[in-house]
Amino acid sequence: MDAGLLIARLILGLALSAHAVQKLFGWFGGHGLKGTGAYFDGLGFRPGVLFALAAGLGELGGGVLTAVGLFGPVGPALIILVMLVAMVSVHWTHGFFTSSNGIELPLMYLTAALVLAFAGPGAYSLDGLVGFAAHPNPATAWIAIAVAAGVALANIALRRHAPAQAHRA
Repeated sequence: MDAGLLIARLILGLALSAHAVQKLFGWFGGHGLKGTGAYFDGLGFRPGVLFALAAGLGELGGGVLTAVGLFGPVGPALIILVMLVAMVSVHWTHGFFTSSNGIELPLMYLTAALVLAFAGPGAYSLDGLVGFAAHPNPATAWIAIAVAAGVALANIALRRHAPAQAHRA
């Protein structure tokens, strides 16, 4: 079980971390903070650079904490937060499949994060090494997930769509 949790944590955490540095630094073919900020502006998240920074830091923090298995469900909860916002604001209108930019991939990230939030990081983790609970109480996971969902909903509520252009005859 612990070896499986290690593999899942590393793949999920490192994949999200790589995705984050695309946003933050433009690495791995990403657009960096300025380009991602402009995209976020277009989505209604203003100021776009601030929201892009928050999303990138959430992905990076969630990815690193998950990969190394530190602070139990905190890393997975950060991943859940960012994926909920991405699913609603970017992917929902495109259907299910990734090939059409649908919710498939962020849903898979979110699902893996949910599993790890409840299963815990396992013995092969920094939590296990320093004596934190390698398999936390489910109530702790529920609290972290509820906070993440609440922050995600608040983030989505802060979107400001551009006013419709008046039609001129």
